[in-house]
Amino acid sequence: MGRRLIVEADGGSRGNPGPAAYGTVVKDADSGAVLFEEGRTIGIATNNVAEYDGLVAGLRAAADIDATANVEARLDSKLVVEQMSGRWKIKHEDMRARAIEAREAFPFEAVTYTWVPRAQNGHADRLVNEALDGRVSAAPMVESAPARPNVLVGWSSAHPVVTTMALLRHGETPHTAEKRFSGWGGDDPALNAAGIEQAHRAGRHLAASDGADLIITSPMKRTRQTAEVVAEHLGVDVVVEDDIRECAFGEWDGMTFADVQQESPGALNSWLGSTAVAPPGGESFDEVEARVRSARDRIIERYEGSTLVLVTHVTPLKTLLRLALDAPSHAYYRLEIRPASLSWISWYGDGNVSVRSVNETPHLG
Repeated sequence: MGRRLIVEADGGSRGNPGPAAYGTVVKDADSGAVLFEEGRTIGIATNNVAEYDGLVAGLRAAADIDATANVEARLDSKLVVEQMSGRWKIKHEDMRARAIEAREAFPFEAVTYTWVPRAQNGHADRLVNEALDGRVSAAPMVESAPARPNVLVGWSSAHPVVTTMALLRHGETPHTAEKRFSGWGGDDPALNAAGIEQAHRAGRHLAASDGADLIITSPMKRTRQTAEVVAEHLGVDVVVEDDIRECAFGEWDGMTFADVQQESPGALNSWLGSTAVAPPGGESFDEVEARVRSARDRIIERYEGSTLVLVTHVTPLKTLLRLALDAPSHAYYRLEIRPASLSWISWYGDGNVSVRSVNETPHLG
């Protein structure tokens, strides 16, 4: 079979986009010996660009070591693995250019791509962080062998690219337990002890399944706390998306449904009767839908082909589900979304969408 090499590559950005770096390691597959390692900054870039740059650097180093070898490229970016394996389409020009660089860096037919959890890519991940911290790492390449010509092969587009969203409602807060309105601009309570435990259970469940490439969270305290707990289990970055924050309930914030029903029955009935009606001083569901739809489109464009965890609230979650189902507006009032529950949506590049589940709670025990 000839010589076998392993390329382990990773990339990261502090800000996405922000200061970015890659780390790459080349090992002998049989002995495990490290033949090359490098951590290098690349300026301002996204996580995906950094991941690709790390792969390209690793494949070029492998070619210098032995261009006649067979290479297994191991990355914790499902996006890069699926795109380089030809199963996911590459839409963005900068990603397409980097994929071509990777194909040209080492004979393409001799490379296989394997997704690994972040925990199994620790060497390359360490090099990324060392580079970002100003400690550039590099080891010389060894055993250089004659190169052979690169071969370009066809690019498969048989399967449309899919962006998968795990929709996670935040864990319980004191307002959740008391069934109080708790929206944007209100008290913004933190998780209680039960909510923290729910977040850990959700994180363990996600880590034991397919993992994720990134966590995207609402800016509110309870969602950021939930996201940070889940990130501990998944080993991925967290970014904030303002437009998936909870609806603003205005004067009703902090009140129970019974309180509002007693004090403002007319206003409550009007709100329940139309998604265009807002609570006094708050937002209507139609206004929430406009910003959530915009956020959804940006997220899919930016992270196309990724598996994402969106940590958010009841109203944005119902909005995303309603949009995916193309359901009428009264669906808002017929969906139950429990704390720390999971719902799954797959958005396809050809315009199709699949709602895989709603309000999953078995992981909560």
